[in-house]
Amino acid sequence: MNRRRRIYEGKAKVLYEGPEPGTLIQHFKDDATAFNAKKHAVIEGKGVLNNRISEFLFERLEEIGVPTHFIKTLNMREQLVREVEIIPIEVVVRNVAAGSLATKLGLEEGMQLPRSIIEFYYKADELNDPMVSEEHITAFGWATPQELDEMMQLAIRINDFMVGLFLGIGIKLVDFKIEFGRHYENDHVNIILADEISPDSCRLWDTQTSDKLDKDRFRQDLGGLLEAYQEVARRLGVLNQNRPATGAGPVLVASNNPTGSPS
Repeated sequence: MNRRRRIYEGKAKVLYEGPEPGTLIQHFKDDATAFNAKKHAVIEGKGVLNNRISEFLFERLEEIGVPTHFIKTLNMREQLVREVEIIPIEVVVRNVAAGSLATKLGLEEGMQLPRSIIEFYYKADELNDPMVSEEHITAFGWATPQELDEMMQLAIRINDFMVGLFLGIGIKLVDFKIEFGRHYENDHVNIILADEISPDSCRLWDTQTSDKLDKDRFRQDLGGLLEAYQEVARRLGVLNQNRPATGAGPVLVASNNPTGSPS
């Protein structure tokens, strides 16, 4: 790994130069962060689970026609992905009142929203990722009106699909954060889903108990983050159900591929 050229390192992932032009290797770390990295811990096995869960969800989204950067899984912690120019906007889709939405508007946590709400946040750690409007995005040239429309349409499709997927395994998709990038291919530029979708970037509640199965367990000092992530993986069918939850790391079901956070 040390011989590979590091392109970028974020809070939970590292991007390395890929084996072919136009590709990158996305490495999932065990770091858990909250409040713009003011709170930090290393939880052994988290990166492995996020890699597998994100792989599963990106594959399912590709099957319904959502274009993504995912190519294949390389190993327990790494994916081969298409290189994209990340649009500096986090797209948050909310279905249930929670987090900053509940706090800012004085809503009861868990209240079903009248309809799904899409919010935009400018990716700038030094500014704590401020919420912005469509006008800000287009006025400052972060995305064109056409790109923004496409991002919103994709976000709605992703939400519709994932709400049903998670409901089928007894999980309520409260909200989630996604990112998009520009993929340059010949003379065409396509907007595609990038980054990851995992319990790090989603709020996931058990439909029967409302137990939190996501990074809020770390944010709110609830404990059991690894076990919660393992439960999500188990219900999705990518975790060996006979293996007890331990910090030693999960046992994953073999991938179909060849192997080698809303606030």
